[in-house]
Formats: sequence, structure tokens, C-alpha cells
Amino acid sequence: MVCQKQEAVMTAREQILTAVRANQPDLTALPITLGQSNNAVDLQNTFVEVLTAIGGKVITTTSYDKVIEHIRSVTTAEHRITSTIEDLAQVINHKDDSTLPHSLQNTELAVIKAHFGVAENGAVWVTEDLLSERVLPFITQHLIVILNAHSIVVNMHKAYETIGADQYGYGTFIAGPSKTADIEQSLVLGAHGSRSMTIFLIS
Repeated sequence: MVCQKQEAVMTAREQILTAVRANQPDLTALPITLGQSNNAVDLQNTFVEVLTAIGGKVITTTSYDKVIEHIRSVTTAEHRITSTIEDLAQVINHKDDSTLPHSLQNTELAVIKAHFGVAENGAVWVTEDLLSERVLPFITQHLIVILNAHSIVVNMHKAYETIGADQYGYGTFIAGPSKTADIEQSLVLGAHGSRSMTIFLIS
């Protein structure tokens, strides 16, 4: 009796697998847009438009002087400003020397660099070598990102091609300030990350 039951189960299994194999969809060629050249899109303008639409802000400049001027205009002496960027040393009043992520809980403004941006969704790619702590971009009240204006790719397909062979322990895409509308369909900024995100495109 036991052997008969096992045989019946196996028969049903084979019937299901056979039905699945017989009902596979036809293979479809990938869309041409996956291989779209960066030259076909105005990368910088598209990046700015998309990031602005999702709540971010973009400022174009040619040097760190404008970054320093902006930081001074939006902070006070009491604010904790954190960064590892040496060019901003004159406005940074806190050097991250603690290995405890919670030590950053009162950070008002964090300034970081990004490896590149993505035009289609306004995201920037950041790895741990650009951060003092992984939590920094998310625990700060406000976030400034320094990005080379020429380091923008057209879409996420190009982004993953770019990072595919890289070696890193931690990396993340960040697109605009933290936001949610789950509660009563009311948009809230800073729900689980920075309340604002400003990107300086330096050319």
C-alpha cells in the first residue's frame, strides 16, 4: 500500500511538471532601449528633471566654493555637519572618529560623494569607501551629494553594467529625500531617511 501511494504522488508530480513545460511563453527579444547609447539622451538635463520631480534639488557649479557657500547659508554654528571630503574642511565641524552608527544620530547635514548618477530615476550610486559609516546618508536630517556632472549613465541597465565588475562590501542607490504617503495618503518627507537631498553637479 505504501509503494502504491508513492507511485501515485510521483505520477501527479510528473503530470504537473509536464504541463508547466508545455505552457512556457515564447522567447522574446530584449527591448532595444536596453542598449540605448548615452548619446541618445541629454543625461544631465534628464537627471536634473527626474531628481527635481521626486523631491530632490540640483545645483550646478564648477568648484567647491559654491558648495561651501550653500552649507553656510543653510546651517548655523550649533548644527552638526559631517563629511570626509577634505575640500570642505573649513565648514565641517565634526569628524567621524566613532565606529558606533548611533553616534551620528544628531547629524544635521552630511556631505558625501557619489560614484555616478542615473538619468532615468535620479539615483546616485554610493559605496562604503565614500562613507564614514553606512548609516550616514539615512540618519542625517539633510543630505548633500557631490557628483561629477560627466558621471551620469542613461539607465539602471547601464548602472549595473558599470558596477558589475566592481569590488565593494556595501553599496546603495539613493534617489531623492526619504518620503512616504502610506499614512492617510499624506506625503511625509524624512520618514526613514534624510528630509532633503541636494546634489551638486560639478563640471
